[in-house]
Amino acid sequence: MRLQVLGTAAGGGVPQWNCACPGCSGARAHPGRRRRHASLAVQLDDGAYVVNATPDIAEQIESCAWLRPGPGPRESPLKGVILTDAELDHTIGLLRLREADALEVRSTPVVRHALHPFAELLRPYLQLTWADAATIPVSGKRPRYAAGSPEAAGWVSALRLGLLVYAPAMGVWPDELDEAFRQAACVIVDGTFWDDEEPRRTGISARTATQMGHLPIEATMERLSKLPGRRLYTHLNNTNPLVDPAAEQHEVLAELGIEVAADGMVIDL
Repeated sequence: MRLQVLGTAAGGGVPQWNCACPGCSGARAHPGRRRRHASLAVQLDDGAYVVNATPDIAEQIESCAWLRPGPGPRESPLKGVILTDAELDHTIGLLRLREADALEVRSTPVVRHALHPFAELLRPYLQLTWADAATIPVSGKRPRYAAGSPEAAGWVSALRLGLLVYAPAMGVWPDELDEAFRQAACVIVDGTFWDDEEPRRTGISARTATQMGHLPIEATMERLSKLPGRRLYTHLNNTNPLVDPAAEQHEVLAELGIEVAADGMVIDL
């Protein structure tokens, strides 16, 4: 399976447009530290897909040679989008894909229902079809715009894509996910926050990382280090010390055999 990491940042990217924290200021001063929103390009048996449709999806597609259009003026290898959740940071890019003639979106039923307004907006532009994705529920966190929706499994999921398991947001680590991780050649998981108090300590939230629906790295890295396949963190928040290449936390992960995913990284499975 062909795989390219298109982005590795949490909501807002790094730098975030309205933030001057050390992580964002460092990325402005050192453009090599910039990170696009977390996403993947994957070549499956039935075509090329992007995992999550982020606000910078057009730039992400341009960064991946085998996703670029051609040879005809409206010929694109992109067949569709696979969604891990219904958050705006992972879905708003669907609107930027309106120039497509047709697009398939794979998701859980509850995510499909939440995105019905998107489907209606896109109806005059392209043929949009929906299908189920191979998922494992990892959180019941609903997007803010869907706060009034019923609680249900499938709001946030890990994806099983061949030998890859991709879980950019994890509120829990269920037994089913553990089994999938052990069978995978590569797992790419939630690295939003380094520790549970990070959101409160940095002033971005009154809630802990866990309360925000993200297991912090400190709570998962030992368990992750025991998995047999390749292991990487993604979806880094701008407050995460890992956005600084010189941060000592990189050495901590390296000693455990765990990597931090980078924009543009190619992984062959």
